[in-house]
Amino acid sequence: MEAFMLGAAEVLSLTTLAMMLAGAIAGIIAAAIPGFTVTMAIVLTLPLTFTMDPLQGISVMLSVYVGGYTGGLISAALLGIPGTPSSVATTFDAFPMARGGEPGRALSLGVWASFFGTVISTAVLIVAAPPLAVFAVRLGPWEYFSLIVFALTIVASLVGNSLQRGLIAALIGLAISTIGADPIMGRPRFDMGWELLRAGLPFLVVLIGIFAISQLASEVEDAKAIKRGEKLVDGDIDFKTWSVMREVLSRPVNLVRSSMVGVAIGALPGAGGSIANLVAYDQAKRASKTPEAFGTGTPDGIVASESGNSATAGGGLIPLISLGIPGSAVDAILMASLMVHGISVGPRLIMDNADLVYGMFIAMAVSSLMMLVVCVVSMRAFLRVAEVPKWVVVPVVLVCCVVGSFALNNRVTDLYLLAAIGLVGYALKALDYPLAPLVLGVILGPIAETNLRRALMTDADWTLFLTRPVSLIFLVAAVLSVAWAIRGILKARNQADPGKDPA
Repeated sequence: MEAFMLGAAEVLSLTTLAMMLAGAIAGIIAAAIPGFTVTMAIVLTLPLTFTMDPLQGISVMLSVYVGGYTGGLISAALLGIPGTPSSVATTFDAFPMARGGEPGRALSLGVWASFFGTVISTAVLIVAAPPLAVFAVRLGPWEYFSLIVFALTIVASLVGNSLQRGLIAALIGLAISTIGADPIMGRPRFDMGWELLRAGLPFLVVLIGIFAISQLASEVEDAKAIKRGEKLVDGDIDFKTWSVMREVLSRPVNLVRSSMVGVAIGALPGAGGSIANLVAYDQAKRASKTPEAFGTGTPDGIVASESGNSATAGGGLIPLISLGIPGSAVDAILMASLMVHGISVGPRLIMDNADLVYGMFIAMAVSSLMMLVVCVVSMRAFLRVAEVPKWVVVPVVLVCCVVGSFALNNRVTDLYLLAAIGLVGYALKALDYPLAPLVLGVILGPIAETNLRRALMTDADWTLFLTRPVSLIFLVAAVLSVAWAIRGILKARNQADPGKDPA
Protein backbone atom coordinates (compact mmCIF):
# COMPACT_ATOMS: atom_id res chain seq x y z
CA MET A 1 0.00 0.00 0.00
CA GLU A 2 2.85 2.39 0.81
CA ALA A 3 4.45 1.73 -2.58
CA PHE A 4 1.08 2.26 -4.29
CA MET A 5 0.58 5.61 -2.54
CA LEU A 6 4.11 6.77 -3.42
CA GLY A 7 3.56 5.92 -7.08
CA ALA A 8 0.14 7.56 -7.14
CA ALA A 9 1.50 10.72 -5.51
CA GLU A 10 4.10 11.21 -8.23
CA VAL A 11 1.87 10.31 -11.19
CA LEU A 12 -1.01 12.47 -9.97
CA SER A 13 1.14 15.57 -9.36
CA LEU A 14 0.16 18.59 -11.47
CA THR A 15 3.51 18.69 -13.27
CA THR A 16 3.38 15.04 -14.30
CA LEU A 17 -0.29 15.27 -15.33
CA ALA A 18 0.42 18.32 -17.50
CA MET A 19 3.31 16.54 -19.22
CA MET A 20 1.22 13.40 -19.70
CA LEU A 21 -1.56 15.47 -21.28
CA ALA A 22 0.95 16.96 -23.72
CA GLY A 23 2.23 13.43 -24.43
CA ALA A 24 -1.27 12.09 -25.13
CA ILE A 25 -1.96 14.95 -27.57
CA ALA A 26 1.40 14.41 -29.30
CA GLY A 27 0.78 10.65 -29.61
CA ILE A 28 -2.69 11.13 -31.11
CA ILE A 29 -1.49 13.70 -33.66
CA ALA A 30 1.63 11.73 -34.62
CA ALA A 31 -0.32 8.50 -35.18
CA ALA A 32 -3.05 10.30 -37.14
CA ILE A 33 -0.48 11.33 -39.76
CA PRO A 34 0.09 8.45 -42.23
CA GLY A 35 3.70 7.33 -41.97
CA PHE A 36 4.39 8.70 -38.48
CA THR A 37 4.06 5.71 -36.19
CA VAL A 38 3.78 5.28 -32.43
CA THR A 39 7.40 4.11 -32.37
CA MET A 40 8.55 7.34 -34.03
CA ALA A 41 6.64 9.40 -31.47
CA ILE A 42 8.16 7.44 -28.57
CA VAL A 43 11.69 7.75 -29.99
CA LEU A 44 11.28 11.53 -30.26
CA THR A 45 9.95 11.66 -26.69
CA LEU A 46 12.76 9.59 -25.14
CA PRO A 47 15.47 12.34 -25.04
CA LEU A 48 13.00 14.72 -23.37
CA THR A 49 12.59 12.34 -20.42
CA PHE A 50 16.29 12.13 -19.53
CA THR A 51 16.03 15.11 -17.16
CA MET A 52 12.81 13.85 -15.53
CA ASP A 53 12.39 11.48 -12.62
CA PRO A 54 12.14 7.84 -13.79
CA LEU A 55 8.41 7.45 -13.08
CA GLN A 56 7.61 10.86 -14.50
CA GLY A 57 9.47 10.08 -17.73
CA ILE A 58 7.85 6.63 -18.07
CA SER A 59 4.41 8.16 -17.44
CA VAL A 60 4.89 10.67 -20.25
CA MET A 61 6.04 7.95 -22.64
CA LEU A 62 3.08 5.75 -21.70
CA SER A 63 0.71 8.61 -22.47
CA VAL A 64 2.29 8.95 -25.93
CA TYR A 65 2.02 5.17 -26.30
CA VAL A 66 -1.69 5.01 -25.42
CA GLY A 67 -2.54 8.11 -27.46
CA GLY A 68 -0.68 6.74 -30.45
CA TYR A 69 -2.66 3.52 -30.53
CA THR A 70 -5.86 5.57 -30.79
CA GLY A 71 -4.58 8.25 -33.17
CA GLY A 72 -4.22 5.86 -36.09
CA LEU A 73 -7.99 5.48 -36.07
CA ILE A 74 -8.51 9.07 -37.26
CA SER A 75 -6.93 8.72 -40.69
CA ALA A 76 -8.24 5.14 -40.97
CA ALA A 77 -11.83 6.32 -40.56
CA LEU A 78 -11.72 9.63 -42.44
CA LEU A 79 -9.21 8.87 -45.21
CA GLY A 80 -9.30 5.08 -45.51
CA ILE A 81 -5.56 5.11 -44.72
CA PRO A 82 -4.29 3.41 -41.54
CA GLY A 83 -2.29 5.97 -39.58
CA THR A 84 -0.30 3.16 -37.96
CA PRO A 85 0.16 -0.55 -38.73
CA SER A 86 -2.12 -1.33 -35.79
CA SER A 87 -5.05 0.40 -37.51
CA VAL A 88 -5.14 -1.69 -40.69
CA ALA A 89 -8.29 -3.62 -39.72
CA THR A 90 -9.98 -0.41 -38.56
CA THR A 91 -10.18 0.80 -42.15
CA PHE A 92 -12.32 -2.21 -43.13
CA ASP A 93 -15.45 -0.89 -41.37
CA ALA A 94 -14.65 2.62 -40.08
CA PHE A 95 -14.06 4.06 -43.57
CA PRO A 96 -17.21 2.50 -45.12
CA MET A 97 -19.22 3.83 -42.17
CA ALA A 98 -17.73 7.30 -42.65
CA ARG A 99 -18.37 7.11 -46.38
CA GLY A 100 -21.92 6.08 -45.57
CA GLY A 101 -22.54 9.43 -43.91
CA GLU A 102 -21.56 8.67 -40.29
CA PRO A 103 -17.94 9.81 -39.81
CA GLY A 104 -18.69 11.01 -36.26
CA ARG A 105 -20.09 7.65 -35.23
CA ALA A 106 -17.14 5.80 -36.77
CA LEU A 107 -14.61 7.90 -34.82
CA SER A 108 -16.57 7.71 -31.58
CA LEU A 109 -16.88 3.93 -31.77
CA GLY A 110 -13.13 3.63 -32.25
CA VAL A 111 -12.26 6.03 -29.42
CA TRP A 112 -14.52 4.34 -26.87
CA ALA A 113 -13.37 0.87 -27.95
CA SER A 114 -9.74 1.99 -27.55
CA PHE A 115 -10.47 3.39 -24.10
CA PHE A 116 -12.17 0.25 -22.84
CA GLY A 117 -9.52 -1.96 -24.45
CA THR A 118 -6.76 -0.09 -22.62
CA VAL A 119 -8.66 -0.23 -19.32
CA ILE A 120 -9.24 -3.98 -19.63
CA SER A 121 -5.59 -4.60 -20.53
CA THR A 122 -4.46 -2.51 -17.54
CA ALA A 123 -6.67 -4.58 -15.23
CA VAL A 124 -5.21 -7.80 -16.64
CA LEU A 125 -1.70 -6.33 -16.35
CA ILE A 126 -2.19 -5.65 -12.63
CA VAL A 127 -3.76 -9.02 -11.82
CA ALA A 128 -2.05 -11.48 -14.13
CA ALA A 129 1.33 -10.03 -15.13
CA PRO A 130 3.62 -12.62 -13.48
CA PRO A 131 1.87 -15.86 -14.62
CA LEU A 132 1.25 -14.57 -18.15
CA ALA A 133 4.85 -13.44 -18.47
CA VAL A 134 6.18 -16.83 -17.32
CA PHE A 135 3.97 -18.56 -19.91
CA ALA A 136 5.03 -16.17 -22.71
CA VAL A 137 8.74 -16.52 -22.05
CA ARG A 138 8.56 -20.33 -22.15
CA LEU A 139 7.36 -20.32 -25.74
CA GLY A 140 10.07 -21.40 -28.16
CA PRO A 141 10.42 -20.88 -31.91
CA TRP A 142 8.23 -23.95 -32.51
CA GLU A 143 5.30 -22.32 -30.70
CA TYR A 144 5.87 -18.96 -32.36
CA PHE A 145 5.91 -20.51 -35.83
CA SER A 146 2.70 -22.43 -35.13
CA LEU A 147 1.11 -19.24 -33.79
CA ILE A 148 1.99 -17.41 -37.01
CA VAL A 149 0.58 -20.30 -39.07
CA PHE A 150 -2.65 -19.89 -37.10
CA ALA A 151 -2.55 -16.13 -37.64
CA LEU A 152 -2.11 -16.63 -41.40
CA THR A 153 -5.48 -18.38 -41.49
CA ILE A 154 -6.94 -14.90 -40.96
CA VAL A 155 -6.47 -14.49 -44.71
CA ALA A 156 -9.66 -16.50 -45.19
CA SER A 157 -11.61 -13.71 -43.45
CA LEU A 158 -9.98 -10.93 -45.48
CA VAL A 159 -10.28 -12.29 -49.02
CA GLY A 160 -13.29 -10.19 -49.99
CA ASN A 161 -15.36 -11.53 -52.87
CA SER A 162 -12.80 -13.98 -54.25
CA LEU A 163 -10.88 -16.62 -52.32
CA GLN A 164 -8.40 -17.06 -55.19
CA ARG A 165 -7.60 -13.35 -55.40
CA GLY A 166 -7.23 -13.13 -51.64
CA LEU A 167 -4.78 -16.03 -51.57
CA ILE A 168 -2.80 -14.54 -54.47
CA ALA A 169 -2.58 -11.23 -52.62
CA ALA A 170 -1.36 -13.02 -49.48
CA LEU A 171 1.29 -14.87 -51.49
CA ILE A 172 2.44 -11.58 -53.01
CA GLY A 173 2.83 -10.22 -49.48
CA LEU A 174 4.85 -13.25 -48.39
CA ALA A 175 7.04 -12.90 -51.49
CA ILE A 176 7.67 -9.21 -50.73
CA SER A 177 8.76 -10.12 -47.19
CA THR A 178 11.55 -12.37 -48.54
CA ILE A 179 13.24 -9.57 -50.54
CA GLY A 180 16.42 -8.19 -48.98
CA ALA A 181 18.76 -9.51 -46.32
CA ASP A 182 18.27 -13.00 -44.96
CA PRO A 183 16.90 -12.55 -41.38
CA ILE A 184 19.23 -15.20 -39.93
CA MET A 185 22.45 -15.09 -41.99
CA GLY A 186 22.16 -11.53 -43.31
CA ARG A 187 22.86 -12.56 -46.91
CA PRO A 188 21.15 -10.59 -49.70
CA ARG A 189 18.52 -12.48 -51.68
CA PHE A 190 15.94 -11.86 -54.39
CA ASP A 191 17.31 -8.35 -54.98
CA MET A 192 18.01 -9.10 -58.69
CA GLY A 193 21.29 -7.28 -58.35
CA TRP A 194 19.55 -3.94 -57.69
CA GLU A 195 21.01 -1.75 -54.99
CA LEU A 196 17.49 -0.42 -54.49
CA LEU A 197 16.27 -3.78 -53.17
CA ARG A 198 19.36 -4.85 -51.24
CA ALA A 199 18.02 -3.52 -47.93
CA GLY A 200 14.61 -5.08 -48.55
CA LEU A 201 11.20 -3.44 -48.63
CA PRO A 202 10.55 -1.67 -45.29
CA PHE A 203 7.18 -2.69 -43.89
CA LEU A 204 5.98 0.88 -43.35
CA VAL A 205 6.84 1.83 -46.92
CA VAL A 206 4.81 -1.15 -48.14
CA LEU A 207 1.92 -0.25 -45.84
CA ILE A 208 1.84 3.40 -46.91
CA GLY A 209 2.24 2.54 -50.59
CA ILE A 210 -0.40 -0.20 -50.64
CA PHE A 211 -3.05 1.63 -48.65
CA ALA A 212 -2.30 5.36 -48.83
CA ILE A 213 -0.98 5.87 -52.35
CA SER A 214 -3.52 3.52 -53.92
CA GLN A 215 -6.38 5.17 -52.00
CA LEU A 216 -5.25 8.69 -52.94
CA ALA A 217 -4.87 7.66 -56.59
CA SER A 218 -8.43 6.27 -56.53
CA GLU A 219 -9.76 9.53 -55.11
CA VAL A 220 -8.42 11.62 -58.01
CA GLU A 221 -9.68 9.38 -60.82
CA ASP A 222 -12.69 11.61 -61.45
CA ALA A 223 -11.33 14.98 -62.58
CA LYS A 224 -14.81 16.54 -62.70
CA ALA A 225 -15.46 15.62 -59.08
CA ILE A 226 -12.17 17.26 -58.08
CA LYS A 227 -13.14 20.44 -59.92
CA ARG A 228 -16.53 20.48 -58.22
CA GLY A 229 -14.75 20.44 -54.87
CA GLU A 230 -16.19 17.15 -53.66
CA LYS A 231 -15.18 15.97 -50.19
CA LEU A 232 -13.54 12.70 -49.20
CA VAL A 233 -16.31 12.01 -46.69
CA ASP A 234 -19.70 13.64 -46.63
CA GLY A 235 -22.14 13.24 -43.77
CA ASP A 236 -23.05 14.02 -40.18
CA ILE A 237 -20.06 15.22 -38.15
CA ASP A 238 -21.96 14.91 -34.86
CA PHE A 239 -20.27 12.21 -32.77
CA LYS A 240 -22.96 11.59 -30.07
CA THR A 241 -20.47 10.63 -27.38
CA TRP A 242 -22.70 9.04 -24.74
CA SER A 243 -25.03 7.16 -27.08
CA VAL A 244 -21.99 5.66 -28.84
CA MET A 245 -20.50 4.69 -25.47
CA ARG A 246 -23.67 2.74 -24.70
CA GLU A 247 -23.45 1.19 -28.18
CA VAL A 248 -19.92 -0.08 -27.45
CA LEU A 249 -20.91 -1.40 -24.02
CA SER A 250 -23.87 -3.19 -25.60
CA ARG A 251 -21.29 -5.50 -27.23
CA PRO A 252 -19.55 -6.82 -24.08
CA VAL A 253 -18.58 -10.20 -25.51
CA ASN A 254 -16.90 -8.70 -28.58
CA LEU A 255 -15.24 -5.98 -26.48
CA VAL A 256 -13.82 -8.32 -23.83
CA ARG A 257 -12.83 -11.05 -26.32
CA SER A 258 -10.99 -8.59 -28.57
CA SER A 259 -9.27 -6.95 -25.60
CA MET A 260 -8.10 -10.32 -24.29
CA VAL A 261 -6.77 -11.17 -27.77
CA GLY A 262 -4.81 -7.90 -27.66
CA VAL A 263 -3.46 -8.64 -24.17
CA ALA A 264 -2.39 -12.16 -25.14
CA ILE A 265 -0.67 -11.09 -28.37
CA GLY A 266 0.89 -8.06 -26.70
CA ALA A 267 2.43 -10.34 -24.07
CA LEU A 268 4.24 -12.32 -26.77
CA PRO A 269 7.63 -10.73 -27.51
CA GLY A 270 7.83 -9.68 -31.15
CA ALA A 271 4.10 -9.52 -31.77
CA GLY A 272 2.10 -6.32 -31.26
CA GLY A 273 -0.83 -4.20 -32.38
CA SER A 274 -0.26 -4.84 -36.09
CA ILE A 275 -1.14 -8.51 -35.52
CA ALA A 276 -3.59 -8.05 -32.65
CA ASN A 277 -6.02 -5.82 -34.56
CA LEU A 278 -6.26 -8.30 -37.43
CA VAL A 279 -6.65 -11.34 -35.16
CA ALA A 280 -9.30 -9.59 -33.04
CA TYR A 281 -11.18 -8.54 -36.18
CA ASP A 282 -11.00 -12.08 -37.55
CA GLN A 283 -12.33 -13.63 -34.34
CA ALA A 284 -15.17 -11.11 -34.17
CA LYS A 285 -16.15 -11.90 -37.74
CA ARG A 286 -16.09 -15.65 -37.14
CA ALA A 287 -18.22 -15.31 -33.99
CA SER A 288 -20.73 -12.93 -35.58
CA LYS A 289 -24.19 -14.07 -36.65
CA THR A 290 -23.88 -11.71 -39.64
CA PRO A 291 -20.27 -12.10 -40.90
CA GLU A 292 -21.32 -10.78 -44.31
CA ALA A 293 -21.82 -7.35 -42.71
CA PHE A 294 -18.11 -7.04 -41.89
CA GLY A 295 -16.36 -4.75 -44.34
CA THR A 296 -19.50 -2.72 -45.03
CA GLY A 297 -19.42 -0.48 -41.96
CA THR A 298 -20.51 -2.66 -39.04
CA PRO A 299 -19.80 -1.35 -35.51
CA ASP A 300 -18.55 -4.78 -34.38
CA GLY A 301 -15.61 -4.55 -36.78
CA ILE A 302 -14.50 -1.17 -35.39
CA VAL A 303 -14.93 -2.27 -31.77
CA ALA A 304 -12.93 -5.46 -32.35
CA SER A 305 -10.03 -3.81 -34.15
CA GLU A 306 -9.61 -0.81 -31.87
CA SER A 307 -10.05 -2.64 -28.55
CA GLY A 308 -7.68 -5.36 -29.78
CA ASN A 309 -4.86 -3.04 -30.81
CA SER A 310 -5.16 -0.75 -27.76
CA ALA A 311 -5.11 -3.71 -25.37
CA THR A 312 -1.62 -4.63 -26.59
CA ALA A 313 -0.32 -1.55 -24.72
CA GLY A 314 -1.01 -3.24 -21.40
CA GLY A 315 -0.17 -6.71 -22.71
CA GLY A 316 3.26 -5.59 -23.90
CA LEU A 317 4.18 -4.39 -20.41
CA ILE A 318 3.57 -7.86 -18.92
CA PRO A 319 6.90 -9.46 -19.97
CA LEU A 320 8.70 -6.13 -19.54
CA ILE A 321 7.70 -5.67 -15.91
CA SER A 322 7.83 -9.34 -14.89
CA LEU A 323 10.89 -10.57 -16.78
CA GLY A 324 12.63 -7.58 -18.32
CA ILE A 325 11.79 -8.76 -21.83
CA PRO A 326 10.35 -6.09 -24.16
CA GLY A 327 7.26 -7.24 -26.05
CA SER A 328 7.70 -4.74 -28.89
CA ALA A 329 9.95 -1.96 -30.19
CA VAL A 330 8.08 0.58 -28.06
CA ASP A 331 8.53 -1.55 -24.95
CA ALA A 332 12.25 -1.78 -25.73
CA ILE A 333 12.42 2.03 -25.72
CA LEU A 334 10.57 2.14 -22.39
CA MET A 335 13.11 -0.33 -21.00
CA ALA A 336 15.96 1.83 -22.30
CA SER A 337 14.44 4.83 -20.52
CA LEU A 338 14.49 2.95 -17.20
CA MET A 339 18.06 1.76 -17.75
CA VAL A 340 19.21 5.33 -18.44
CA HIS A 341 18.07 6.18 -14.93
CA GLY A 342 20.04 3.27 -13.48
CA ILE A 343 17.03 1.02 -12.84
CA SER A 344 17.67 -2.65 -13.45
CA VAL A 345 14.85 -4.20 -15.47
CA GLY A 346 14.15 -7.84 -14.74
CA PRO A 347 12.32 -10.20 -12.39
CA ARG A 348 13.32 -8.10 -9.35
CA LEU A 349 11.92 -4.86 -10.76
CA ILE A 350 8.61 -5.19 -8.92
CA MET A 351 10.43 -6.16 -5.69
CA ASP A 352 13.10 -3.45 -5.72
CA ASN A 353 11.03 -0.65 -7.28
CA ALA A 354 7.44 -1.42 -6.30
CA ASP A 355 6.47 2.28 -6.28
CA LEU A 356 7.69 2.62 -9.89
CA VAL A 357 5.71 -0.43 -11.07
CA TYR A 358 2.52 0.63 -9.30
CA GLY A 359 3.04 4.10 -10.72
CA MET A 360 3.22 2.61 -14.23
CA PHE A 361 -0.11 0.85 -13.60
CA ILE A 362 -1.68 4.13 -12.50
CA ALA A 363 -0.09 5.98 -15.43
CA MET A 364 -1.66 3.50 -17.88
CA ALA A 365 -5.12 4.13 -16.42
CA VAL A 366 -4.64 7.90 -16.33
CA SER A 367 -3.26 7.92 -19.89
CA SER A 368 -6.33 6.08 -21.20
CA LEU A 369 -8.61 8.61 -19.50
CA MET A 370 -6.58 11.53 -20.91
CA MET A 371 -6.73 10.00 -24.38
CA LEU A 372 -10.50 9.75 -24.10
CA VAL A 373 -10.88 13.35 -22.92
CA VAL A 374 -8.56 14.73 -25.61
CA CYS A 375 -10.35 12.80 -28.37
CA VAL A 376 -13.84 13.78 -27.19
CA VAL A 377 -12.89 17.45 -26.85
CA SER A 378 -11.08 17.62 -30.19
CA MET A 379 -13.36 15.24 -32.11
CA ARG A 380 -15.20 18.01 -33.88
CA ALA A 381 -11.90 19.50 -35.04
CA PHE A 382 -10.78 16.14 -36.44
CA LEU A 383 -14.12 15.72 -38.18
CA ARG A 384 -13.58 19.01 -40.00
CA VAL A 385 -11.26 17.01 -42.24
CA ALA A 386 -14.42 15.55 -43.73
CA GLU A 387 -15.42 19.02 -44.92
CA VAL A 388 -12.15 19.74 -46.75
CA PRO A 389 -12.31 19.27 -50.56
CA LYS A 390 -10.37 16.42 -52.14
CA TRP A 391 -8.13 18.78 -54.09
CA VAL A 392 -6.76 20.03 -50.74
CA VAL A 393 -6.69 16.79 -48.73
CA VAL A 394 -5.05 14.55 -51.33
CA PRO A 395 -1.82 16.55 -51.88
CA VAL A 396 -1.45 17.30 -48.15
CA VAL A 397 -1.81 13.63 -47.19
CA LEU A 398 0.52 12.64 -50.04
CA VAL A 399 3.22 14.96 -48.69
CA CYS A 400 2.80 13.45 -45.21
CA CYS A 401 3.17 9.96 -46.68
CA VAL A 402 6.34 10.92 -48.52
CA VAL A 403 7.88 12.63 -45.48
CA GLY A 404 6.96 9.68 -43.23
CA SER A 405 8.46 7.16 -45.63
CA PHE A 406 11.69 9.16 -45.94
CA ALA A 407 11.98 9.77 -42.18
CA LEU A 408 11.87 6.03 -41.51
CA ASN A 409 15.44 5.37 -42.74
CA ASN A 410 16.46 8.70 -44.31
CA ARG A 411 16.86 6.98 -47.69
CA VAL A 412 15.77 8.58 -50.97
CA THR A 413 15.50 5.08 -52.46
CA ASP A 414 12.55 4.42 -50.14
CA LEU A 415 10.62 7.09 -52.03
CA TYR A 416 11.15 5.22 -55.31
CA LEU A 417 9.93 2.05 -53.62
CA LEU A 418 6.92 3.96 -52.24
CA ALA A 419 5.93 5.09 -55.74
CA ALA A 420 6.38 1.62 -57.24
CA ILE A 421 4.46 -0.12 -54.45
CA GLY A 422 1.73 2.51 -54.66
CA LEU A 423 1.26 1.78 -58.36
CA VAL A 424 1.12 -1.96 -57.64
CA GLY A 425 -1.46 -1.35 -54.91
CA TYR A 426 -3.54 0.83 -57.23
CA ALA A 427 -3.45 -1.84 -59.95
CA LEU A 428 -4.44 -4.59 -57.52
CA LYS A 429 -7.27 -2.47 -56.17
CA ALA A 430 -8.51 -1.72 -59.69
CA LEU A 431 -8.50 -5.47 -60.43
CA ASP A 432 -10.56 -6.09 -57.26
CA TYR A 433 -7.76 -7.79 -55.32
CA PRO A 434 -8.07 -7.33 -51.53
CA LEU A 435 -5.10 -5.44 -50.09
CA ALA A 436 -5.39 -6.64 -46.48
CA PRO A 437 -4.09 -10.20 -47.16
CA LEU A 438 -1.03 -8.70 -48.86
CA VAL A 439 -0.22 -6.56 -45.83
CA LEU A 440 -0.82 -9.55 -43.54
CA GLY A 441 1.70 -11.56 -45.56
CA VAL A 442 4.29 -8.78 -45.25
CA ILE A 443 3.74 -8.57 -41.46
CA LEU A 444 3.79 -12.29 -40.70
CA GLY A 445 6.22 -13.54 -43.34
CA PRO A 446 9.49 -12.51 -41.63
CA ILE A 447 8.27 -13.68 -38.19
CA ALA A 448 7.25 -17.08 -39.57
CA GLU A 449 10.51 -17.57 -41.48
CA THR A 450 12.72 -16.49 -38.59
CA ASN A 451 11.06 -18.81 -36.08
CA LEU A 452 10.93 -21.76 -38.51
CA ARG A 453 14.64 -21.50 -39.17
CA ARG A 454 15.48 -21.01 -35.49
CA ALA A 455 13.46 -24.08 -34.62
CA LEU A 456 15.21 -26.23 -37.23
CA MET A 457 18.63 -24.85 -36.30
CA THR A 458 17.97 -25.70 -32.64
CA ASP A 459 16.75 -29.20 -33.46
CA ALA A 460 16.30 -30.62 -36.96
CA ASP A 461 13.47 -32.89 -35.77
CA TRP A 462 10.38 -31.36 -37.42
CA THR A 463 8.05 -33.55 -35.33
CA LEU A 464 8.66 -31.18 -32.41
CA PHE A 465 6.08 -28.89 -34.00
CA LEU A 466 3.54 -31.66 -33.32
CA THR A 467 4.85 -33.08 -30.05
CA ARG A 468 5.19 -29.80 -28.13
CA PRO A 469 1.69 -29.26 -26.62
CA VAL A 470 1.31 -25.50 -27.18
CA SER A 471 2.61 -25.75 -30.75
CA LEU A 472 0.18 -28.58 -31.47
CA ILE A 473 -2.73 -26.55 -30.06
CA PHE A 474 -1.92 -23.65 -32.41
CA LEU A 475 -1.64 -25.98 -35.42
CA VAL A 476 -4.93 -27.72 -34.62
CA ALA A 477 -6.55 -24.30 -34.23
CA ALA A 478 -5.15 -23.34 -37.66
CA VAL A 479 -6.66 -26.46 -39.27
CA LEU A 480 -10.03 -25.83 -37.61
CA SER A 481 -9.87 -22.18 -38.66
CA VAL A 482 -9.30 -23.11 -42.32
CA ALA A 483 -12.08 -25.73 -42.18
CA TRP A 484 -14.46 -23.21 -40.66
CA ALA A 485 -13.59 -20.64 -43.36
CA ILE A 486 -14.10 -23.17 -46.18
CA ARG A 487 -17.43 -24.17 -44.65
CA GLY A 488 -18.52 -20.53 -44.57
CA ILE A 489 -17.47 -19.94 -48.19
CA LEU A 490 -19.33 -23.06 -49.42
CA LYS A 491 -22.41 -22.08 -47.41
CA ALA A 492 -22.39 -18.58 -48.93
CA ARG A 493 -22.06 -20.02 -52.44
CA ASN A 494 -24.94 -22.43 -51.86
CA GLN A 495 -27.13 -19.59 -50.61
CA ALA A 496 -26.23 -17.51 -53.66
CA ASP A 497 -27.05 -20.42 -56.03
CA PRO A 498 -29.49 -22.80 -54.25
CA GLY A 499 -29.97 -25.00 -57.31
CA LYS A 500 -26.29 -25.88 -57.63
CA ASP A 501 -25.05 -29.23 -56.39
CA PRO A 502 -22.85 -28.59 -53.27
CA ALA A 503 -20.42 -31.28 -54.45
